[in-house]
Amino acid sequence: MRDSKEFALELFDALSRRRRLKVDKISREELYEYWSQITDQSFDSRLQIFFDMVDKNEDGRIAEEEVKEIIMLSASANKLSRLKEQAEEYAALIMEELDPEGLGYIELWQLETLLLQKDTYLNYSQALSYTSQALSQNLQGLRKKNRIKRMSTEFVYYLQENWRRLWVLSLWILIMIGLFTWKFFQYKHKDAFHVMGYCLLTAKGAAETLKFNMALILLPVCRNTITWLRSTRLGFFVPFDDNINFHKTIAAAIVVGVILHVGNHLACDFPRLISSSENDYHRYLSSSFGKHKPTYWDLVKGAEGITGILMVIFMAIAFILATRWFRRNLIKLPKPFDRLTGFNAFWYSHHLFVIVYILLIVHGILLFLVHKWYLKTTWMYLAVPVLAYAGERTLRFFRSGFSTVRLLKVAIYPGNVLTLQMSRPPQFRYKSGQYMFVQCPAVSPFEWHPFSITSAPGDDYLSVHIRQLGDWTQELKRVFSEACEPPVAGKSGLLRADETTKKSLPKLLIDGPYGAPAQDYRNYDVLLLVGLGIGATPFISILKDLLNNIVKQEEQAVNNSVGSNDSNTNRVSPKRKKALKTTNAYFYWVTREQGSFDWFKGVMNEVAELDQRGVIEMHNYLTSVYEEGDARSALITMVQALNHAKNGVDIVSGTRVRTHFARPNWKKVLSKLSSKHCNARIGVFYCGAPVLAKELSKLCYEFNQKGSTKFEFHKEHF
Repeated sequence: MRDSKEFALELFDALSRRRRLKVDKISREELYEYWSQITDQSFDSRLQIFFDMVDKNEDGRIAEEEVKEIIMLSASANKLSRLKEQAEEYAALIMEELDPEGLGYIELWQLETLLLQKDTYLNYSQALSYTSQALSQNLQGLRKKNRIKRMSTEFVYYLQENWRRLWVLSLWILIMIGLFTWKFFQYKHKDAFHVMGYCLLTAKGAAETLKFNMALILLPVCRNTITWLRSTRLGFFVPFDDNINFHKTIAAAIVVGVILHVGNHLACDFPRLISSSENDYHRYLSSSFGKHKPTYWDLVKGAEGITGILMVIFMAIAFILATRWFRRNLIKLPKPFDRLTGFNAFWYSHHLFVIVYILLIVHGILLFLVHKWYLKTTWMYLAVPVLAYAGERTLRFFRSGFSTVRLLKVAIYPGNVLTLQMSRPPQFRYKSGQYMFVQCPAVSPFEWHPFSITSAPGDDYLSVHIRQLGDWTQELKRVFSEACEPPVAGKSGLLRADETTKKSLPKLLIDGPYGAPAQDYRNYDVLLLVGLGIGATPFISILKDLLNNIVKQEEQAVNNSVGSNDSNTNRVSPKRKKALKTTNAYFYWVTREQGSFDWFKGVMNEVAELDQRGVIEMHNYLTSVYEEGDARSALITMVQALNHAKNGVDIVSGTRVRTHFARPNWKKVLSKLSSKHCNARIGVFYCGAPVLAKELSKLCYEFNQKGSTKFEFHKEHF
């Protein structure tokens, strides 16, 4: 209990009071006695310890003030500041339940009654990890295989998980090898080879791969094209959602190509040229370099050398500032060099590539050893990708200009989350799970940042939830904070602005929508949506869309029943829309902060109220609270169950959806789904930290090997 010092001291005092000890130290024998009692798993023993902790005056009775104290202690140990503020209210609730006669105290047997009834109160939105223990599947068989079988199983899993990436990467590498080999042997038959040797061949082979990669690197960032392609049949064979990872991989190959090309020129074939004999120079190189043999400085200061060196400098700046350490402010530099870290530095330095491409074309035209224009192929490589990318940027420029939006509501919630609700442009059509780019000229007239759309396609507005993580989002929050007003009574959010203050709100531009893995949710029978913290945003839109469909289906069913009663009417029924394939959705939201539940409180209450058929099952998990069964969270669990039974509201989230404590048991979650939905195709969509992504992906594979239910894992990429 090193993180719960106050609670540990209260526990120590309770054990000491029972033994009539008033000391700060205990002997080894007493420690053993304490330890035996603490580790006793029996219900009676645990109940007695808990009662002793509350009953400080040892009169065998617990007064309301003592209940309040232990609630505050439990809230403090579990970092629940709001529960601490409402301790008096919940103490009164417990006394009302257990002391109906108004005696002013409760006894041990009454506390025992409440604890035993806890499970009855907790039947609402029961966690899958607790209702499915009898159904959990034993995966030990997979672990008991010998080493060869285990390695073969892991290899098959790797192939099934990565075959799309593997064939694309293999094709890309084969093309680079082919280009390098072709240029290598082509220059082996040139006169310059007799002087410059294999250094020239390596440099020219690397140059050919550089031309190819400098052209290819633009295609993964043509987002409109990729959004369209991922909805075609090609989306089954090509992992379009990995576009940014592929962009980074190509960048790494460009670094290798630059090192080989520039290194061989500057350190090998240039020195060979200037040290060659006059006879060899005039015989092999004079036609390319002129009658007079150049010096090393002549080669470097020429147009070819200057353009090459400038390209290397600009590319090095852009590459370094794009690395994770600089882009995410992980490196702390002294002022004024701190401006080199953060997203702003990454964004602006990446636009140096406009200059790099101009220099590359010039560099490709002014070649030493190639004189015929149709053999200077750099512009041929670049023409189509550069035009495609320029077209994309032009489209984005004009589309964002037309997609001006009017802000309807702004709210700033706990956890530094800014919610923007805006008017929806008529031409803006999107699917749940997609994202859009947002620009705020008051923060930066050039920067665009992607955010998941949290409104549903059926809503007449657009909304995004933005968490403060970097310099741009920090400035955005500051700008909107100045335009907001304090919340009125009964409304959540630290600051708020709506119709009355919208005229003073900053201007906002949007661009999109763009494709993401979650938009394919309609292809599955059952959905398992897992969001960590702000990673819940892509799935809120999906939940809203499912809820809208549920309401429409119920309205349609009512209309059909009314129509069937009218026997004299025309029996030609109107054309029906295709029924939604998805029958159930399970949403797991895992967060560390109690205030996070304010972000989507309205959605959770709406789902609980309108989803009468139980299509959507929601599970909130708060990891700052100790797991159920821990003494530090026992009273919180009791109060939570009691308050929901009385008032229908969860004390942690403030919604009708129950909050569970600690982390879900993902194996049991998937086991329950596998047993409940036999032969179903379940889409597992995840947005959050990479560590859990690996665990969920592997569990999906393991369950696919054992049963008829098929899990397909998808991870959000940003």
